[in-house]
This record gives sequence, structure tokens and C-alpha cells, in this order.
Amino acid sequence: MSTEAHSQTMEFQAEVSQLLKLMIHSLYSNQEIFLRELISNGSDACDKLRFEALSDSGLYEDDGELRLRVSADREARTISVSDNGIGMSRDEVIANIGTIAKSGTKQFLESLTGDQQQDAALIGQFGVGFYSAFVVADKVVLTTRRAGDPPDAGTRWESDGSGGYTIGELEVAERGTEVVLHLREDCDEFLDDWRLKGIIKKYSDHITFPVQMLETPPTPAAEEGEEPEQPQPEWQTANSASAMWTRSKRDIEDDEYRAFYKQVCHDFEDPLAWSHNRVEGKYEYTSLLYLPARAPFDLYDRDHMHGIKLYVQRVFIMDDAEKLIPRYLRFVRGLVDSGDLPLNVSREILQSNKVIEAIRGSNVKRVLGMLEDMAEKEADKYADFWSEFGQVMKEGPAEDFANREQILKLCRFHSTADEGAERPGASLDAYIERMQEGQEKIYYITADSLAAAKNSPHLEVFRDKGIEVLLMGDRVDEWVMSQLSEYAGKPFGSVAKGELDLSGDDEEKKKAREEIAEAAKPLLERIRAALGEQVDEVRVSDRLTSSPACLVAGEHDMALHMQQLMKQVGHAVPSAKPALEVNAEHSLLKRMDGEVDEDRFKEWSQLLFDQAVLAEGGQLEDSAGFVRRLNSLLIALAE
Repeated sequence: MSTEAHSQTMEFQAEVSQLLKLMIHSLYSNQEIFLRELISNGSDACDKLRFEALSDSGLYEDDGELRLRVSADREARTISVSDNGIGMSRDEVIANIGTIAKSGTKQFLESLTGDQQQDAALIGQFGVGFYSAFVVADKVVLTTRRAGDPPDAGTRWESDGSGGYTIGELEVAERGTEVVLHLREDCDEFLDDWRLKGIIKKYSDHITFPVQMLETPPTPAAEEGEEPEQPQPEWQTANSASAMWTRSKRDIEDDEYRAFYKQVCHDFEDPLAWSHNRVEGKYEYTSLLYLPARAPFDLYDRDHMHGIKLYVQRVFIMDDAEKLIPRYLRFVRGLVDSGDLPLNVSREILQSNKVIEAIRGSNVKRVLGMLEDMAEKEADKYADFWSEFGQVMKEGPAEDFANREQILKLCRFHSTADEGAERPGASLDAYIERMQEGQEKIYYITADSLAAAKNSPHLEVFRDKGIEVLLMGDRVDEWVMSQLSEYAGKPFGSVAKGELDLSGDDEEKKKAREEIAEAAKPLLERIRAALGEQVDEVRVSDRLTSSPACLVAGEHDMALHMQQLMKQVGHAVPSAKPALEVNAEHSLLKRMDGEVDEDRFKEWSQLLFDQAVLAEGGQLEDSAGFVRRLNSLLIALAE
């Protein structure tokens, strides 16, 4: 290597500085993780070179033996981790290390809680492995050259992690990347070769490339009177360097599956479950799929896929192969290794490939099967899973018609039968078992939050009659339920849409309701005239027992809270006016019926409508007007 030239000092992206401080604190109790992360990066670089070399073998530069090397220098107090993979250009170094060029950085930082264990998990999921070097080092020096570039196109990067870095040109004879860590005073334990080898075996044993360390062979015996010849250190492989997924399941311990998951998926926690399968027949492939224990911070970004890696004949092809798993299962991690795809497969080829379609279908069945088994045998663990990933799973029934019934069987909901529960635990099968005699529908309510669903006036008559209602407070619920008509032969029925028809009332009660409705007709007409185009109609309610009024959408209309949400984000919403249902026996309605001042009556009517909007969890278009009317009426009542 020649002398560095054209060195330049640059500032870290603001998020990098913030992230470094948080990560050093969060990972301090698990310092050894730095080696796993750097080895994983080196393995990825070797994978990328092997893939690019399929179309340009010259990238190997007469050195086709891909490997990683780890060494410690006690005198210099440094650790070196190097690979002869693809390497990086100067621009790639700046993009990959000087900045965090990933969407969601701000969201990630906001997700950090200050809890060491939780933050460590988030950091692993975000994939900032290189920065873990600063947990043990007070200075990091990286030298790299991209495969195929001339030796004088090397790059040297250096930083103490405090606020910036220097970057310059350097002549690098061999392709690849070397990271040298200048250790902190309290990290001398990592200068011990046995300690490093133990970390490699613990975290990186299944890296598919050899991870080598220098070892000195035993001193050979010398003849009498002669000085023994001192052997020179040699590079020896410290890991198994084999693709674990190619081995028989019978030969793999659970701890090996867990360690492989952490290494491949950059997670700090054990997975909830996994499925390892080798398929032979028309298509041959191996899949190893994991269910994580914790949701990544960007799980609800539907455009960001997670973790399914595609291999062809053990050659890494691509990360996040979106065609291998549907979006509603985007939390699944793992890999697929196919023997039928070409090595030069591209994302375009995957779009309409029968092999991929078969693998995708099989992956879905494997995952749903894992979840069914967990729900049946480990209910508490499944409850943990649903708390983390339930909102994403709910997208499934609307997207995957072929597996709709199976996905719905796995769904869990809050319910009026168990309103004190912290986590949703009602399955549709359990709901059907609890249905009252003669009950035809699975009743549910969607709202902007669980609290809004629980407190909705639409539930009053159902509570009065002891009829269970599923409480849906996630924003995805309204969209999902609009795609569904029934489950197990039972139709779904929203308690907040259409006219209500609860069977079971005797003739006397029906006659009494009809008489109330007939007597209230003049009042209904006055309210309808006062509200004008805000409502489709005003009618006496069969839903209400204690509230004065509620808004009811049409049978096939979008829920009112969802209409407002769509408008707020700029979407056109079909014009569908709600019906205002009133409790004619309520004292407020009786007070309105006796109001002779038409202007004052209009204020009462608007107040009634606004209250119904608020009860839905909605937002008023004229909140100041609502306050003014309320104050005016309160003053009038007090006089």
C-alpha cells in the first residue's frame, strides 16, 4: 500500500451521530456482537462478488477462493476483520458508511425507548452492523477497493465515532475490505485469540465462507543438539463454513437454528418458531423460514420487504425477494435455496416464474401451518405473536383469497365479552360457539381506536341483550371488513351500518317501538330540515338505550371515521351521507321537541349531530362553532 493522498474531512449525517451514541449505550452489555456484525458484512460482500462474477469472471482477479480473516495485534491493541469480497468504491463508502441512506431513519430513531434490550433488538433489525465497531473501538480505520477497479482506486476511511470522518485515496493491491478496530481501554479481552474464536463459533459458525484466524502449529521435534525450527503462523478456518440449511434436520440442534437466525437476520432475540423443509419432485428447493419475536420498526411500510433471501444452488442471489412471500407475511425471515432457477435470475424473471409461484405457495402454507400449530399448542406464545404482527396479518384475508378462511381462523379480536383484556383474544370460531340461539350474524364495529369502539353508542342495545360484538380499533380493519362477507357460513354484520334488525322481541315490544316512531315523526322532520344536506335521513333508533343519537352509515358505505381519514390524506371519498338515528325517549330529544324558537332548535339539532360525530371518534369540521353553540345553550339553560 502506498501513502494516502487527497484526504478529506467530512461530517457524519446528523442521524449517524445520534445513532452511534444510542447504540454504544444499548449494546454495551453485549459488546461481542461487533464481531458477528462485521463478519456478516464481509460474508455479504463475498456473496455479492460471487453473484456479479457469474457474468464477469474477471472480478475474481485470479483469486477465486472467497474468505474472511480475523486477527488481533496485542502490541497495537487492534483487531482486523477483512474479506476478499466485492469491496467498495469511494462513493459507496460515503453512501454506506458516512450516511444512513435508508428510508425510515427518523422513524427508527423515534422508536428507540431507552430500554437496553429493546433498543438492541431495534438496532439489529435496522441493520447498522458496521457501527457496532464503535462499541469496542475508539477509532476505526477501513480500507477497501472494489473488485475490477485498479489498485490506485482504493479508499481509506477513518473515524473516532464522535462527529465526522476522514476519507482519502489509497493504493490497495487486493480487492475487498479490511476494518481495523483500535480498542477501548476496557476491551482487552477481545485481543485474546481464543476469545475471538469462541465468538466466531458462537455467532458465525454457519457463514458459508471460511472465517480464518492465524494459528501457530506445534513446534516440531528437533534432533539432539539442534535448535528446534520455529513454525510460522498459518491461516486456519475457525468456523464450519457450510450452508446449514443443506444438512438434514435430524442433525441440527435447536441452538444451531437460533444462532443461524441471529446471524442471517441480524436479530438479537431468539425466533418464536421456524420451519426447515427440503422439497423434491417437480421442483427441488430448500426453505428455512423463521417467525421473529419482535416487529421491526418499519413493519407497516408495505413497500419494504424483510428478510427472505434467495439462493440458487447455494449461491446467494438477492435479499428481500418479494415474490417469495406475500406482503401480509412480510415479517417472515429466512431463505430459499432453489436447484431449478438459473444463476443469472433477475427480479424481472421472478415476476412470472412457475418455480417461484410454487415456492411462494409452499412458503405460505408452511408459515400458516406454523401459526396454526402455535395457536393450538402454545396460546400464550401465539398471543405474543399476534400483539406484534396481528395488524399485518389482517391484510391477508383481503389479499389472499385462496387462504382466506385459514387466515381468518388465525385472527384475534377484542370483544365485548372480554373488554378488560389487554390483548385481543377472541377468535372467530370462539365467537361462533358463543353466539346466542337464533343469532345469524357475526357482529363487529370498526373505529379509529379501541377506546372509540368500546364506547360507541352503537353497542348499547347489544350490551342490553347480551349479544357479543367484536371490537376493531385498527385502521386496517375497515378496509379488511369491506372485502369480507362471511366466515364459516356466518355473515358479518357491522353494528354501525344499515338498519338494525335484532330478532327476539315479542309483539308487545315491537308495537311499542312502532308507536314511539309514529309519535316522533314531527320531531324527526324538524331535525331533518334543520340539518339539511348533512344527513340522508333522521329516524328513531333501535340501537340506543342511553345515548341521544348516533350516526349510521349505509350497509355498503365506508365507515365515517375512515371517510374522514381518507379525506385528510387527500383521497377522494364517495359522497355518502349518514343517517342520524335518535333515541326519542331521551330527555334531550324531549327538550328539543318542546323548543318553539326555530333558531334555537337548529342549534340543538346541530349540537345533536356534532355529538354523534364525536361519539364515532370523528373530527368536527367546525369545532369552534360546536363550542359556541354548546356555550350558548348552556347559558340559556342556566338563565
